[in-house]
Amino acid sequence: MLTQCIYVFHFWVELTDLMGAIMGDKDALQHILHIVSPEDDDVPLKITETAIMLVVLGLIDVVMISNLLIMVIIGGYETFVSRMNLQGHPDQPEWLSHVNASVLKIKLATAIIGISSIHLLKTFINASAYDEKTLIAQTAIHITFLLSAVAIAYTDRLMASTLQSRTESGH
Repeated sequence: MLTQCIYVFHFWVELTDLMGAIMGDKDALQHILHIVSPEDDDVPLKITETAIMLVVLGLIDVVMISNLLIMVIIGGYETFVSRMNLQGHPDQPEWLSHVNASVLKIKLATAIIGISSIHLLKTFINASAYDEKTLIAQTAIHITFLLSAVAIAYTDRLMASTLQSRTESGH
């Protein structure tokens, strides 16, 4: 829960700095340009469309991580602690009605792939600032996340079909 508060604060700081940079605030501009510039690269003097895109992707990344945290908190509580009895409530998340450990694992894997995709997109947008080794390593890590998610989903499907066939055969 505290981590969620940290991400909300981080989102707010980045958003206000982006708005300030667009409005001409020199400190906000320096902060934004420093964030989107790789460590070894020179910081540009003005905000560009690419810099805005990278900051917005960073904000999307923060939102996705926050959603992942919410999913883990609510799904973990519902699965391992106690039912929340939200059936029929207008604010009930759709996925919560059929949550279990397997569904939670697949949801987490999917969220991690989404977050990894945003990081990879940010890297490719600013690819000229990175060496080939970094680009290949990040792509390999992303592919590993994809393959892991497919393996988790396939294993879950095998387990579900095995359980269903046992139930149907009376064992």
